[in-house]
Amino acid sequence: MSSVLILIVGLVCMAVGYFVYSRFVATKIFQLDPDFQTPAQEINDGVDFVPTNKFVLWGHHFTSVAGAAPIVGPAIAVIWGWLPAFLWVVFGTVFFAGIHDMSAVWASVRNKGRSIGSIAGTVVNGRTRSLFMVVIFLLLLMVNAVFAVVIAGMMIKTPSAVLPVWGALVVAFIVGQCIYRYKMGLVWVSIIGVVALYGLIYAGPMMPLAFPDTVAGLPANAVWIILLFVYAAVASILPVWMLLQPRDYINGLQLFVGLFVLYAAIFIVNPSVVAPAINTDAPTGTPPIMPLLFVTIACGAISGFHGLVSTGTTSKQIYRETDTRFVGYFGAMGEGMLALAAILAATAGFASLDAWKAVYAAFGKGGIGAFIDGGAAIMHAGVGLSPTLSATMLTVMAALFAGTTMDTGVRLQRYIFQEWGEIYNIKSFQNGTVATLLAVGSCVLLSFGAGGLKGDGGMLIWPLFGTTNQLMAGLTLLVVSVMLLKAGRKVWVTLIPMVFLLIMSVFALLLQLKGYYDQGNWLLVVLDVIILVCSVLVSLECAASLKRYWPKKA
Repeated sequence: MSSVLILIVGLVCMAVGYFVYSRFVATKIFQLDPDFQTPAQEINDGVDFVPTNKFVLWGHHFTSVAGAAPIVGPAIAVIWGWLPAFLWVVFGTVFFAGIHDMSAVWASVRNKGRSIGSIAGTVVNGRTRSLFMVVIFLLLLMVNAVFAVVIAGMMIKTPSAVLPVWGALVVAFIVGQCIYRYKMGLVWVSIIGVVALYGLIYAGPMMPLAFPDTVAGLPANAVWIILLFVYAAVASILPVWMLLQPRDYINGLQLFVGLFVLYAAIFIVNPSVVAPAINTDAPTGTPPIMPLLFVTIACGAISGFHGLVSTGTTSKQIYRETDTRFVGYFGAMGEGMLALAAILAATAGFASLDAWKAVYAAFGKGGIGAFIDGGAAIMHAGVGLSPTLSATMLTVMAALFAGTTMDTGVRLQRYIFQEWGEIYNIKSFQNGTVATLLAVGSCVLLSFGAGGLKGDGGMLIWPLFGTTNQLMAGLTLLVVSVMLLKAGRKVWVTLIPMVFLLIMSVFALLLQLKGYYDQGNWLLVVLDVIILVCSVLVSLECAASLKRYWPKKA
């Protein structure tokens, strides 16, 4: 199968989704108003609420939600064949993810920039808010604890990526100063920032950096994890314009440069997709495609974590409400394009079907490794970049996105503790520094308390991420649907994807529950039950509200 044909079909479908479908939803359903006073304009505290250029904010939203997941999920899911993964990424981006992100930002903008859990309390009731926030906290705990492990692994595997990954922080800080303190033009700042970042990527293979196997009695990956949490804590307290926002913006630009290079290489080489369209010879132990496809590929099709970013940081920076379509829908579409690249790299970047099968010998294999190795092979053949430089570029791409997701995730977890402080009148929780320490402390406790010196304790609960993430997306769409009904608007654009997601996620959660019970994995059994019960109760509360506001027949 021609990889170029797959790429063209995917990009055309996404373009139609943005220019036609999202325009219809933005104007007819959400009725975005350019004159509405957004929370960024009304509050504008210079720390969290900052009116932001929509292109810069798009960079923040896109890179915060992207992370490593739109690479990992699709690169694992192709074990069922490239066609199911392709269809879910394309149609999920157009009809699910774009609508989810845009609607979540809109809902938060219309509610003083509050998080989706807090919005649920206003739109439905206080019980729903409390249950919702338990699911949110567990989801953020998984993301923050595990992404630290993922980034640490990439730093150890590819020492040439260390310099550009950490050097990008310096570039981002300078970009933030140039934009906000010195009021320099965005075009020139963007060009200089991207050139500096790719200069670091070029220099990375010349100056590989690595820790020894042990440092002060700790393994190298544990040292990286500690450094990452220290960074995330500092980044979550700093004003968004100083580091988080410019870092995400520059990362967004470098992703599109990287995608352009990878896509150009695909067009030049047109490598054949060696993986089967439908894999009828999946390895023993591969779980059923239904419903696992829809929770294995989350980011890149639809992801509940997006709702946390949309209502946690993005909504607080929207300058005009009409920017919501570009930032939210196009931000999700950027992630879909990354997922599409991951599918092609993981299926067309191998010399033969046997070589592909050797990598995909069991479910869960492939992932970032298949994306980096396959993508580097395509880039080397197509545009002549050395294998080392190609691998460094793709590793930096993955690591920077994982890092932006992690520091945004810690900031969001800080918001959760602060909201709990407001809800239950706990004054100490309302303090930003205390809330940050609690957020990071809970992640470190899971990482090292459950994982020992290696610090990979988050991996113990990671198997629940996919289902928890998709349940979160369904519940977010459910709350937005209640908002739309209360406003007298059409709800089919959010209700249809919500019903599909809740069915698939609960189905997957029940399958996993049986598996964990059979294995005697009681930690995951308990967490699975907690998430399932909270989600069902939230759904019932929201369903009652939907019934209450559903239009009555004459």
